[in-house]
Amino acid sequence: MAILIDPAKRVLVQGITGREGRARTRLMREFGTQVVAGCTPGKGGQDVEGIPVHDHVGDAVEVAGQIDISVVFVPAALVKNAAIEAVEAGVKLLLLVPDRVPLWDAMEIAEVARQHGARFIGPNTLGVLSPGPEGRSAVIGMIGGRAESARQWFNGPVHNRTVGIISRSGGMTSSCGYYLSRRGVGLSTLVHVGGDSVVGLPIPDVAEMFEHDDDTDAIVVFGEIGGSQEERLAELLATGRVTKPVIAYIGGKAAREGTRFSHAGAIIEGGRGRHAGKVEALVAAGATVVPGFGDLPDAVISILGDTVTV
Repeated sequence: MAILIDPAKRVLVQGITGREGRARTRLMREFGTQVVAGCTPGKGGQDVEGIPVHDHVGDAVEVAGQIDISVVFVPAALVKNAAIEAVEAGVKLLLLVPDRVPLWDAMEIAEVARQHGARFIGPNTLGVLSPGPEGRSAVIGMIGGRAESARQWFNGPVHNRTVGIISRSGGMTSSCGYYLSRRGVGLSTLVHVGGDSVVGLPIPDVAEMFEHDDDTDAIVVFGEIGGSQEERLAELLATGRVTKPVIAYIGGKAAREGTRFSHAGAIIEGGRGRHAGKVEALVAAGATVVPGFGDLPDAVISILGDTVTV
């Protein structure tokens, strides 16, 4: 089974009446996601794509019943209040799509989520997509853009064994999935953890989810300079908490200290988060780290063995 999102999950869209909310709700529904309600203050009683809109998350829960996931499409300055409202209404998993969410807001969301036993993905994430066969596919967020293109990109001709994909880059989440699928590698779930310095589910947490997923045979990681997510993944490998093969590429090799590599969370500061340190830690722990992004498909196929047919 996939992780985080599947057709059985009941999804709410906060900000459903906005341009992005409408467009991405269409993507999610057409790809198999069970979107049961929307929420925009002051727009209660309307509908989007046939989905009823409520003024508050609590109203949506009262009418629609259990909500498993809330996908948040509101301006960055409003994300904190929207996220906390959903958590306090009992939603246990949030997807925070917007970028430029203030750091202190993300930290406050994290604390409130911890207090309520909830989790969040992002901020600054394109989302999570589980390709699967028809009837088992679902997406939260905006990966793929449209359902038709998502099906074309992430369902290659052969799916004998599958990999889970984790990336700190939205574009590279899709690229990893696309190129692996074209080579006949099956995909369980694609997870863009988000590009900010504080994210709810970082790489090591998602890797542990894949470790316990029966439909994931190996884990592909697109990492970057900055932060310590990749080093913490190496610790999980070294201690045996993650035993499945990990194949990784780390971007930003040429970056110098103080350089930001595309995302707020990808910056080298004070000697931490360097490319060489991440590669050394992962290799020492038993991961396969490829020198170039284009080397990922061959490395994955080599590790999965002859169960993958090209």
